[in-house]
Amino acid sequence: MSLLGNILGAALGGSSSNNPGNSLLQSAVTLINQHGGIEGLQQKFHSNDLGHIFASWVSPGANQPVTPDQITQTLGHENVQQIAQQAGLSHGDTAAGLAQLLPLLIDKLTPGGNVPSGSALQQGLSSLLSGGLANLLKK
Repeated sequence: MSLLGNILGAALGGSSSNNPGNSLLQSAVTLINQHGGIEGLQQKFHSNDLGHIFASWVSPGANQPVTPDQITQTLGHENVQQIAQQAGLSHGDTAAGLAQLLPLLIDKLTPGGNVPSGSALQQGLSSLLSGGLANLLKK
């Protein structure tokens, strides 16, 4: 079973805070906040020549994929390792999980290509966190 399959299986089986998928989701939300919101994270991707990929997550339409290596390059090895420790996952699984989660998370937070900020962003993040990973995956 793939990493996404494992995370999905755990997420759909419950919304336990011990679920590695939900821990990874919480870490992804923390990343957004630590990097200055969606705009700050977008700038980080842009600085690593991945702005076009991030832009696809914000705009309506299909999300372009990002690789685990691109995630590690953009966010930094230390940041990914810290998230891995918090989630109880390996570095590779964490980078792969973030490569799958971040496009979904950014896409959900930017309906119609509108980037929320301030309290609207925090409300969106809180809403996604309260429902766990299963909520993020709903269409």
